[in-house]
Amino acid sequence: MSSASAPEPQPRGSGFLAFLGELVRRKPAGAVFGSVVLIMLFAGLFADQLAPHDVNAVRMTDRLQPPSATYWLGTDQLGRDLFSRLMHGARISVTIGLTATTLSTGLGILIGVPSGFLGGRLDIAVQRFVDAFMAIPGILLLITIMSLVGPGMLQIILIVGTYSGVQASRVIRGAVIGIKENAYLTAAEAIGASRLKILLRHVLPNVVPPVIILFSTTIGYVILAEASLSFLGFGLPPEIPSWGGMLSDEGRRYMERAPSLAFWPGFCLALVVYCLNMFGDTLRDLLDPRLRGASGRMSGRGVRQIAPRAPRAAS
Repeated sequence: MSSASAPEPQPRGSGFLAFLGELVRRKPAGAVFGSVVLIMLFAGLFADQLAPHDVNAVRMTDRLQPPSATYWLGTDQLGRDLFSRLMHGARISVTIGLTATTLSTGLGILIGVPSGFLGGRLDIAVQRFVDAFMAIPGILLLITIMSLVGPGMLQIILIVGTYSGVQASRVIRGAVIGIKENAYLTAAEAIGASRLKILLRHVLPNVVPPVIILFSTTIGYVILAEASLSFLGFGLPPEIPSWGGMLSDEGRRYMERAPSLAFWPGFCLALVVYCLNMFGDTLRDLLDPRLRGASGRMSGRGVRQIAPRAPRAAS
């Protein structure tokens, strides 16, 4: 008798489009959160073209105007359009968030991967430095350094990116230590593979999913850190529209006469950070290798998908 052949698995695509399909199919709420983040990113990048008014145009005759057809969200105490300033504030948040998070992730990889992979005295020395650094309250350290170097976007990117990068190294180190326990690393060492080859071919590719998740969650922290520094007067100069600066000046002094001056910047901050955190949780569910099956995918409940075996031929 002829043996029955196993059913051929249906192709499900590959690459970025396949990931988008998996995201929409399995995590529709995460797709919505990601769409909100993309809208904010688009608004920030094209703020000059989309903003209906000049961001710094002073019109004292139109100060503290309520929302209208001309000013969609009203004006501030200098007659500047609030909607236009919010869009340019999105650009500030996007620029600082992406650049500082990129710096943070790169620094976390440079510190965490060698520390976790090599171990020994190097790991002990590096982690004692990380422990001492993390023992200092974050906002206090940021305020102290910003008061010394002065306000500015470059200063915020470097300081916040460095501080969050040291914190991120602890997470990346933990992921590397977990990978070291796998049998394929022991097998690679047994066949004589060098440490550099093991690091490049086996460790770094498996650290990518945690790094992607860490990147998505760190952006929210960086945006909040910039807003906190601007709110306290240590962030960006007053002429640069940022959500934290708008809350600090107009929001506090004129919120009783024009509540929108405090509501809309705070709402934008809360919305972006919440959507970033929720989208990061979605990426974790999709990319965590502990939840994936042998084919690199998950079923709807995170259970391993195993192709059915062909029955043996009858003798």
